[in-house]
Amino acid sequence: MDKGIYCLVFFTRGCTARIGAVGEIAFAAGWYIYIGSALGSGGLRRLERHIGLAGKRDRRPKWHVDYILTDNRFLLKYAVSALTEHRLECGLARSLGGIGIAGFGCSDCSCATHLFYRDKDPLSGITDKFHDLDLEPVVQRLITRKR
Repeated sequence: MDKGIYCLVFFTRGCTARIGAVGEIAFAAGWYIYIGSALGSGGLRRLERHIGLAGKRDRRPKWHVDYILTDNRFLLKYAVSALTEHRLECGLARSLGGIGIAGFGCSDCSCATHLFYRDKDPLSGITDKFHDLDLEPVVQRLITRKR
């Protein structure tokens, strides 16, 4: 099974959304980068699951990122992934840094967050950080439709 690391990149015009136990969060208009790992038994099928969930309001969220994936106010624009068997998601989160949503997607590590805000499309910055980690990024451009 292919294992790896990934980023999901969303765009929103701004909203307030409830994110599970984290609670109500005000999201500014712009771009959001979620960093995740796919090192478990399913490997990068986790990324496929996330992409398949995008925009499906009838699905019950399981993880923090699912609340964004199933909220039509967030458009999943693309995913960036790379093959690795090493735990690199926290290092990538620290490296990307910037304004983040406290406590988002990091309940299994000591990071402050795994969701970061950008006011401009962050693709080149993300691929640069993957290269800095000696990873070859694969970009999947996505078109999510409101349902």
